[in-house]
Amino acid sequence: MKIENLAKDHIRSLKPCIHGGEVWQLESNKKKVLDFSANVNPLGPSPKAIDAITESFWKIPFYPDSNTTSLKKAISKKIGISPENLIVGNGSTEIIYLFTEVFIKENDRVLIPAPTFGEYEMAVLKANGRVEYLPLTHDFKIDAKEFIRKIKGVKAAFLCNPNNPTGLLIPFNDLINIVDKAEKNNTVIFIDEDFMDFAPKEKDSSLIKEIDSYQNLFILKSFTKFFGLAGLRIGYGISNREAIEIISRAKIPWNVNCLAEAAAIAALEDSEFSDKTRRLIEEEREFLMNGLSQIKGLNVVPSDANFFLINIKKTGLKAKELKSKLLNFGILIRDCDSFKGLDEYYIRVAIRTRNENEYLIEALKKVIE
Repeated sequence: MKIENLAKDHIRSLKPCIHGGEVWQLESNKKKVLDFSANVNPLGPSPKAIDAITESFWKIPFYPDSNTTSLKKAISKKIGISPENLIVGNGSTEIIYLFTEVFIKENDRVLIPAPTFGEYEMAVLKANGRVEYLPLTHDFKIDAKEFIRKIKGVKAAFLCNPNNPTGLLIPFNDLINIVDKAEKNNTVIFIDEDFMDFAPKEKDSSLIKEIDSYQNLFILKSFTKFFGLAGLRIGYGISNREAIEIISRAKIPWNVNCLAEAAAIAALEDSEFSDKTRRLIEEEREFLMNGLSQIKGLNVVPSDANFFLINIKKTGLKAKELKSKLLNFGILIRDCDSFKGLDEYYIRVAIRTRNENEYLIEALKKVIE
């Protein structure tokens, strides 16, 4: 008997999704590696979040609150949404998989742009749904009219805003038009706003305030990126109360540990640290964009997020080659050829602190020029 023959056919065919942040797989992780491959807060977590963790050690012998009541109240206060409109998960990725587990039946069609975050596809395939892709335009934008046209007969559609790996925001009016047309078509729209906190405020196109206006709108948020709590795994979803109630039925109990909840609450309340992060990203986005654009052979996509997508074809190097060469400088970047819709000539780099960004620019110059 082969045990794999007892597994579901569609599960046996799944292949793991590739991500950045692979510092634990590097032989060089014994020494400090500057990780430009993971799009997280370069300042790390709020010091108040760290303090909250140590002050919560006494909670470890007890089961955590399965309803994450305290965190929902903190989120509610911060964003002006009722706790009944919220579901908290073990990282935003768990919420993605919960969403597809609840709403995607066998052979349901799901629309996903390309390129975008790979776990949407994985979650749909795990639920035994069928993925259909809509290529982005030549300048990596969503063609809203084409997206709406392709929604017909689709059960759900995913949008990442700002998009990963392109860093581009979708205009607010385009989003409203998509959600409105999708509702008339009985299509659920899942919008991932994990990187929205990094976007310039004047460009903010969040649909959080529209959550009670539509029955088909679900929004994802994370404590991984902006709040720097990647290792604690905590994120949340926002939707109408009926949707949250039905998704909550599929949630495993005690999915968020007590230390993660305490850290997330403290991070939300530390507005001074959040403001410091926004100022840093604003300054360094401009600095890094200018510095990278001056390096011969790099074609940098302008970004509204905390990272840049870069075409390196004119350097004569492939992404894997450049990644390998930069590791000699102790720098880890994201090779993007695993993203559907991109080839072996794309990389992604996160925005970090000034000294680290300067070091990246100098290392790239040495390798390329």
